[in-house]
Amino acid sequence: MKLARVGEPGRERAAILDDAGKLRDLGEHFADVDGPALSVASLAALSRLDLDTLPVLPDDTRIGACVGGVGKFLCIGLNYRDHAEEAGMAIPEHPILFLKANSAICGPNDDLVLPRGSTATDWEVELGVVIGTRCKYVSAENALEHVAGYCVINDVSERDFQAKLTGQWTKGKSCDSFGPLGPWLVTTDEVPDPQALTMSCTVNGETRQSGSTETMIFSVAEIISHLSQLMTLHPGDVISTGTPPGVGMGMKPPLYLKAGDVVECEIAGMGRQRQKVVADG
Repeated sequence: MKLARVGEPGRERAAILDDAGKLRDLGEHFADVDGPALSVASLAALSRLDLDTLPVLPDDTRIGACVGGVGKFLCIGLNYRDHAEEAGMAIPEHPILFLKANSAICGPNDDLVLPRGSTATDWEVELGVVIGTRCKYVSAENALEHVAGYCVINDVSERDFQAKLTGQWTKGKSCDSFGPLGPWLVTTDEVPDPQALTMSCTVNGETRQSGSTETMIFSVAEIISHLSQLMTLHPGDVISTGTPPGVGMGMKPPLYLKAGDVVECEIAGMGRQRQKVVADG
């Protein structure tokens, strides 16, 4: 299934994509796509619905972040060998973890807002993992059993804030609009192998990133297992699993986003998100 959240910011409701590519309203069955809706029983109930009986939503319906009520927004850095090399950083021994503020979360096609003083805002297409069942101390062999689904994430990053403001990467990762999720939450039955997904990012129609999750240093299962040794993961928690090479920081000279640019991120089978870059007022 491909689940979505639609409506005005802060007032989103549940929706589902049918086989014809039409969004249908799930409001009579589920209020939101959030932690409680991601249980095994809830997803099973959704899979039994006759989508033809659900109202079709207008084509211009706004799509919000594909997960509501996110508890933790966990991000993995330098998880592709070529990206670590382009950043001039050593291959990590363990997954590098940083947090992105939940207030950065936005819809997949909402504007990407350059924060005041920004001169180095960068793009990063990433595979997002959404936890469906509580997990703690899980093995890599069992980790994927706790996943509700996957989505596209653009881990937008302000590199000067990230590297030059002293402190953790979170500073450059958490600006408003720096966490677009979606368009769809794609359930695991449609993703038999999360390590075999092609992904890409374009800026103004020019390809900047082109990669595959098969080149991750730490697999999705290894990431979940590692994090679960450190903290309990709950339904609705989101994990962004790292980006392949091709970010603006790695170009010579570096190239960053400016107002008027258009960024598009896509992962095979998970749809495309599109952000227009605007300056903050």
